[in-house]
Amino acid sequence: MSYVRMFMEGSASDRALLGGKGANLAEMTRMGLPVPPGFIVTTDACRHYLHHGEAPDGLRDQVRVAVQVIEAETGRRFGDPVNPLLLSVRSGAPFSMPGMMETVLNLGLNRENVKALAATDEHFAHDAFRRLVQMFGEVVQDIPGRAFAAARAPFLRDAGVDDVAELSAADLEAVGHAYLQVVEQETGEPFPMDPDTQLQAAIEAVFRSWNGHKARTYRALENISDELGTAVNVQTMVFGNLGDRSATGVVFTRDPATGENVPYGDALKGAQGEDVVAGTRNTMHLAELRHEFPEQYDDLLLVLSRLEQRYRDMCDIEFTIEDDRLWILQTRVGKRSARAALRMAVEMVDEGLIDEPTAIRRFTPTQLERLLHPQFDPDATYDVVAKGLGASPGAASGRAVFDADEAERVAADGTPVILVRVETAADDVHGMVAAQGIVTAKGGLVSHAAVVARGIGRPAVCGVAELTIDEEAGTATANGLTIEAGDVISIDGSTGEVALGKVRVVRPEPGAELDRLLQWADQLRSLGVRANADTAEDARRAVAFGAEGIGLCRTEHLFVGARAPMIERFILSQDQAEVDAALQELHDVHVEELTGVLEAMDGKPVTVRLLDPPLHEFLPSVTELRVAEAKGELDDAGLAKLAMAERWHEHNPMLGIRGVRLAALAPDLYRMQAHALAEAVVARIRAGGNPRLQVMIPLVVSTAELAHARDDVAAELRRSFDAAAIEVDVPIGTMLETPRAAVIAGELAAGPADFLSFGTNDLTQMTFGFSRDDVEGPMMEQYVEMGLLEADPFATLDRVGVGALMRMAVDAIRAADALDDIGICGEHGGEPASIAFCHELGLDYVSCSPFRVRTARLAAAHAALAD
Repeated sequence: MSYVRMFMEGSASDRALLGGKGANLAEMTRMGLPVPPGFIVTTDACRHYLHHGEAPDGLRDQVRVAVQVIEAETGRRFGDPVNPLLLSVRSGAPFSMPGMMETVLNLGLNRENVKALAATDEHFAHDAFRRLVQMFGEVVQDIPGRAFAAARAPFLRDAGVDDVAELSAADLEAVGHAYLQVVEQETGEPFPMDPDTQLQAAIEAVFRSWNGHKARTYRALENISDELGTAVNVQTMVFGNLGDRSATGVVFTRDPATGENVPYGDALKGAQGEDVVAGTRNTMHLAELRHEFPEQYDDLLLVLSRLEQRYRDMCDIEFTIEDDRLWILQTRVGKRSARAALRMAVEMVDEGLIDEPTAIRRFTPTQLERLLHPQFDPDATYDVVAKGLGASPGAASGRAVFDADEAERVAADGTPVILVRVETAADDVHGMVAAQGIVTAKGGLVSHAAVVARGIGRPAVCGVAELTIDEEAGTATANGLTIEAGDVISIDGSTGEVALGKVRVVRPEPGAELDRLLQWADQLRSLGVRANADTAEDARRAVAFGAEGIGLCRTEHLFVGARAPMIERFILSQDQAEVDAALQELHDVHVEELTGVLEAMDGKPVTVRLLDPPLHEFLPSVTELRVAEAKGELDDAGLAKLAMAERWHEHNPMLGIRGVRLAALAPDLYRMQAHALAEAVVARIRAGGNPRLQVMIPLVVSTAELAHARDDVAAELRRSFDAAAIEVDVPIGTMLETPRAAVIAGELAAGPADFLSFGTNDLTQMTFGFSRDDVEGPMMEQYVEMGLLEADPFATLDRVGVGALMRMAVDAIRAADALDDIGICGEHGGEPASIAFCHELGLDYVSCSPFRVRTARLAAAHAALAD
């Protein structure tokens, strides 16, 4: 088996075997660009080494033959004492992993040929040798860099310079000798002077670096498989440190920060490649390079143009000028900011470089989320107090406030606040709306705080387990630091960071370029995109972001903050008169708010979910009432309230009397809602509108249960429409949010349901047996880190368990051939990987927070393009 390919034997299409860097070197060689000769050790060899702990048989001989080819091409011999061929060894994974693996330069130098080189350029020769000893020592022999730093420190001090490259030739020679002593002291063996030994050891060191900590961390972050392995690129050395007419640099074909179509980069005279990226020396801008090397600069621009035309993308190029001759050492598709990615994608379509589907592929949903939300300025410095889950993207600063009422009061005079709570509940929503951001010690990505924050567009950091919050005292402590009420703090809801003081924030403005890209995405996607919107304001925002309807309007969210007691009064009513009064209150709010929602969504489907109030969120605390009773503070009305609260008290309210179960015990509740919905529809029709109402009955577990609730709701709608002399068709369906509902989805579709939508928040919770508000944060993070779960199932849909239930349900629904409207309205509806799964299942639409609608539109297009 051949484990080695010369550059001329490969091409850009061989990325999996040759790695990205090697495939690109091969391609540039075939293009006739000035690439120093070399060869590639394939990823096959790396995988063999990682699996067996040793290089494959025959590799050493194949490498030796490849070196002989380079010797013939360059007229130099590897290890020659007079005219030596020197080689570099660099990693090259199939996917770009900049800086994550290892490089060794100047291989082939030893005591003998250093003397020969020194006869021509003494400073260069000794500089090259000390670089080899240090890089080989750190990369191949695992010698800590501080050992070399300590060895050179006296020479820098005596010479009065900061950079080793500023030392004289004699000092550099002495540093090289000191480095050799470090190697022998650290390893017990002398530095290997045999070039073949150096080369083989360097190749194997690059193989090992594939499993280094930083490489594994980077792959986990970028979702790169651990099984790919890395190729190794062995290339003839060219020297940017060979006198005043030499330089090295890195250049991008466009500005990677802004996307502007101008070359962008840095260079250094008298340096080697690692000096540019190390940041230890002040580089010169390309304008200075143009002045110093005008002919080579023009040649470089021509190379940039050819490479961008060839790859049809922004390229990142490493170059060296050796004695006025330009060499191209490598190229790759360059990393870029989200802002730059958007601009480049759109402009390259206009330039004819790429088509619209390619532009969509180039701009990812993750980049869009980064672009749309404020974030900490990457150049800012700040003290991180604690870190939790990035539950709602965006960044904000404000005074720490530990009470929702206080947040509302302080914010009223224009003072920015951050609401800090152990956890939030429905009573806190007014404070959440008033705050610039939210921090909770408990809860996870679908906790109350997270869901509400995403819905109202506030950044949130949840599940900050290391944060100890004393709400009564108004303090929060973590890692020896204390935040007191009124202290300014900052949060980043993307990274989960909580920082002391005000951190500078960057606010991107996508503008017309994003609108154009999303229009292209809309033409490609097959999934509809609707919004989870509860108020007219939410609905208007969703339409502005491109929502095609409302997939979930949660009517219980109409009764938060000051309206929360309305539901409490209904549940705790003592007689029919009180019940009727409470129902009328609820009715009037429904009509007012839902008329506005239907108006904002005129002509688009609006799915209104009937009340699903977990009782613990809307009832008074039994504990607090009992304490008041013990203190003798309750009058007769208070005692009656305590009795009713005890009657309705539940040990597990999320699995208790909520949704359709509450309606079965109090049927007037859903009848009132149906009447109010009908009134809102009639009002919109009479105003000349086109309301398209759908009614969703929550938390059903049986066909009979849905049929019973449906009959009640349909009868009330009919009565209301008949009284108004208006004929309206209102589909009635349910949300599949219990495992049993998913199992009987075919029966529901063939029977009482006009439409079905997956409620994956509860479906995930019940399938796993996880209480989502309790297990997220430290436990879920630890589960993922330990490999017990691949990902947080409340953030990304679990395909194996929850997904199996969904697939079973969809197959049964399609087999029933009765429904054309199957969607998802859980929080997963805005998460890109989950959207891809919904596309695979063949759902008709996803529904998500208004602020994730644009991301969902793009993710749905990505899913369609992946087919």
